[in-house]
Amino acid sequence: MDISVGDLITRKSYEHDTVFRVIDVTERGVLLAGEDVRLIADAPLHDVVKIDETLRETIIEQADEQKAYAFRLFKQDYQLMKLKHTSMRINEERAFLLPAKVLHLDGDQTYLKKCIKAYQKLGIHVHGLYVKEEEMASVVGDLIEKISPDIVVITGHDSYSEKKGKPNELKAYRHTKDFVETVRAIRKIERHLDQLVIFAGACQSHFQSLIRAGANFASSPERVNIHALDPVYIAAKVCYTSFMDRVTPEDLIRHTLTKQDGIGGIETRGFFRTGMPLIEEDDD
Repeated sequence: MDISVGDLITRKSYEHDTVFRVIDVTERGVLLAGEDVRLIADAPLHDVVKIDETLRETIIEQADEQKAYAFRLFKQDYQLMKLKHTSMRINEERAFLLPAKVLHLDGDQTYLKKCIKAYQKLGIHVHGLYVKEEEMASVVGDLIEKISPDIVVITGHDSYSEKKGKPNELKAYRHTKDFVETVRAIRKIERHLDQLVIFAGACQSHFQSLIRAGANFASSPERVNIHALDPVYIAAKVCYTSFMDRVTPEDLIRHTLTKQDGIGGIETRGFFRTGMPLIEEDDD
């Protein structure tokens, strides 16, 4: 069977439960990245099946419906919040809205592009960069100093392998250790959990280690796969929650596609602020 980089495949040994994108082909097999989940895996060539064009279109359509549902859910909350703040008047002058700034580091270029589109659709100011997971800790300090973000998203690919160790051993995870080191590097710069909010992790990441390192929100409590856009909806919820209010894990989970098995965290203050007065920009 002819398998090339970029092909969509499923694995026979896992009963075709996840759609993967081929990111490398070697004599030993293929390296795979989840098409819509942040999972990376290896597989021998005899275990993979290429998806035909008809099934590919069906998968894309189902994924688009899932993303549209999550976006509509978030949009409802955002519109209620916006209505609440813009109705506030002082001396008959309207308030202007000041959301937060996001720094998003992603170990997957394809996912990064999807996430940037989602941020833009939600009206969020984001700086998105492709950085390999093992290099994130060494570059994040300079990026924070340059960009001064309110929220940092550290994500990419991860996976757990029982052949490499027990569930509580970081050596059993492909990139959790890299994410943990990156979170620690950030907390050396800003220790206050409400001054700089961190989401960290990907599919099957060791949730407890990431929270202990200083992340506000992380994956994956039940070592399940998370959706490629889950980090975006987490950042968006914090961005558009008033600084007078707190984002609770319960509030947050309803905005993700993976729910509580894939995402967890701690109570965190929002970043959204209003100001007065609203100055209309000149046309010229």
